[in-house]
Amino acid sequence: MQKTPNISIVDDNEAVREATKGLVRSLGYDASTFASAGEFLASGQVHDTSCLITDLHMPELSGTDLQSRLIADGHRMPIIFITAYPEDSARERAMKAGAIAFIGKPFSEDRLIGCLERALKTGIAEPS
Repeated sequence: MQKTPNISIVDDNEAVREATKGLVRSLGYDASTFASAGEFLASGQVHDTSCLITDLHMPELSGTDLQSRLIADGHRMPIIFITAYPEDSARERAMKAGAIAFIGKPFSEDRLIGCLERALKTGIAEPS
């Protein structure tokens, strides 16, 4: 029996977290939410995450800091960044480190669904 993918959602905005969780669950996936990168890292959920959806700008650790920490710790998983501030330099850094997508807020459900399906189908992008 194939395990249902678990999607971890890290965003300091509760409304975005909950809306994204609802969308992910409506697709038949398990979803776990975290208010910060630190909360995610401390949760023990890292090993069970099939795909990470994370905000870029968060207090303490940013989304790209989280990505760097995961890579340094040997955790390679597809990452989708969502951000209200889609800066080219941050996008380039995230994508070069292997992110699957970098989406500006607000985004359509279809856009996120497409990115999530691609992430789960193709798996981990290798850094370029």
